Amino acid sequence: MLLTIDLGNTNLTIGLFDQAELKAHWRLATDHQRMPDEYGLQIHSLLQTCQCLDEQLDGIVLSSVVPQLTERLEQACADHLGMDPLTVTADLKLNISILYDDPYSVGADRIADAVAVQEFYGGPACVIDFGTATTFNALSSKGEYLGGAILPGIGTAAEALFTHAAKLPAIELKAPPSVIGSNTQHAMQAGLIYGYAAMVEGLVTRFREKLGKEMKVIATGGHVSKITGQTAVIDHIDPWLTLNGLRLIWNMNR
Repeated sequence: MLLTIDLGNTNLTIGLFDQAELKAHWRLATDHQRMPDEYGLQIHSLLQTCQCLDEQLDGIVLSSVVPQLTERLEQACADHLGMDPLTVTADLKLNISILYDDPYSVGADRIADAVAVQEFYGGPACVIDFGTATTFNALSSKGEYLGGAILPGIGTAAEALFTHAAKLPAIELKAPPSVIGSNTQHAMQAGLIYGYAAMVEGLVTRFREKLGKEMKVIATGGHVSKITGQTAVIDHIDPWLTLNGLRLIWNMNR
């Protein structure tokens, strides 16, 4: 059994693999106040829900974009699961080459996504991860990670509107009846849902100009379902892309 942990700014996503099969998965809120023992006990209890014993784990692989919590998760794994995790960095053995100006500044989740896309879909590809940030990542036909674009995630944008505009309410992120909102709630939903769909289409067009017309578009992330129904430019929706990328990275470096 392999435990995969993806620590993001908003969500902590955990997967348990038996060989290539994702046996169980959990998506939790990232808690910056939680201590290593709390994380360790939580993960341990989740494993118990699917009758997985510590001794059945062959390894743990961790990606983190929250530096201040990375060490806590590493300590939690060591103290409560009895092994140190493989923490994803750019200097591990990978099936891609990273051509970013500073490879070590590429988020570990973006590396995992690119590794999975190279394995399952091949390049050229545009990988869109809808999370706290929405990231667009470019993979060449040669398996080169070229870089990409980063912008606020749709949830982050909605929260910013509610926080900084006194007369705008908190809203549910779903498509309104019309792109022309007839009230404030529907107008905000139209701007966010259809606006982000148009943004996706625009950036995909620009990426395709650079990568070629055969470029595939793969989408993942916690907010992927909010957008994918509003645009036809996404070829594949892969909600567990990052976890599968972590599994592949572990196999490459075991």
